[in-house]
Amino acid sequence: MIEVSNLVKEFGEHTAVDGITFSVMPGQVLGFLGPNGAGKSTTMKIITGFIPPTAGTVRVGGLDILEHSIETRRQIGYLPERAPSYAEMTATEFLRFCAEVRGFAGAERDKRVEHVVELTALEDVRDQIIDTLSKGYRQRVCFAQALLHDPPILIMDEPTDGLDPNQKHEMRQVIRQMGADKTIILSTHILEEMEAVCNRAIVIARGRIVVDGTPDDLAAMSRYHNAVTLRTHAGSGLAERLRGVAGVAAVEETPTDAGASMTYAIFPQAQRVILPEVTRFLEDNHIEFSEVFAERGRVDEVFRQVTLGEATGQAERGEDQ
Repeated sequence: MIEVSNLVKEFGEHTAVDGITFSVMPGQVLGFLGPNGAGKSTTMKIITGFIPPTAGTVRVGGLDILEHSIETRRQIGYLPERAPSYAEMTATEFLRFCAEVRGFAGAERDKRVEHVVELTALEDVRDQIIDTLSKGYRQRVCFAQALLHDPPILIMDEPTDGLDPNQKHEMRQVIRQMGADKTIILSTHILEEMEAVCNRAIVIARGRIVVDGTPDDLAAMSRYHNAVTLRTHAGSGLAERLRGVAGVAAVEETPTDAGASMTYAIFPQAQRVILPEVTRFLEDNHIEFSEVFAERGRVDEVFRQVTLGEATGQAERGEDQ
């Protein structure tokens, strides 16, 4: 559905996007991750036809976005960051206006407006002036407009920005449901959100792709992948004994509860699953513990690792381009 090839975008002497290539298939929910200034928003603006690239090509539904601008835009529902709206309109008036811009009129227009109002849970505020809505509801109104024409592709920049925890949960549910039959790209700096709704993730830093895989792939890159976390009040010397368990490569201990207990991070040898061996060791030695579990991997740690080399320059440039 989306093919991006050797994409470059320059703003004067600054290169915001530097040779990005990727494709997105139907049914994929792609999380676009990166520090501020990495080029996430710039890439999304190019894909939607909002700004032109300096070099490279983008094809949407098989069509080049520059040669077939109108046709490709018809396939996309776009929710930009800090999405604009007409503050003096009610939510319903704004959605009717957007539907008319999309070419709908009469009963068909009203049917589509009613559908997106229900889908995005706007019934309680539909007749309220947009300027009086909370930031979260304004975001939902703008999300609703992106759905009016039932596009096969959704591109969303920070879609849960400004939403409270309940609203975030509802939004994520809608995105997951739509991911069954739409192609979705969403940018986010919330790693929890990526893991909750995406089946693929791309991490970019300084305009380049540094990781492309599933959320599980990212977790597997963590040094904590398959590591075992143990919390216990057992006495000193336990770390050394744990290092002797089959498959264990290293053990790190950290005091918790003001020194009353210890937390042990038990790292496996390559590709080993060590939870059964660690549990058996605890049982055989009658060691009481409050918690023991195998870690999936810490995606936040991986994010820092793959972007850390770029972080200083990005922080100096400020917000994402």
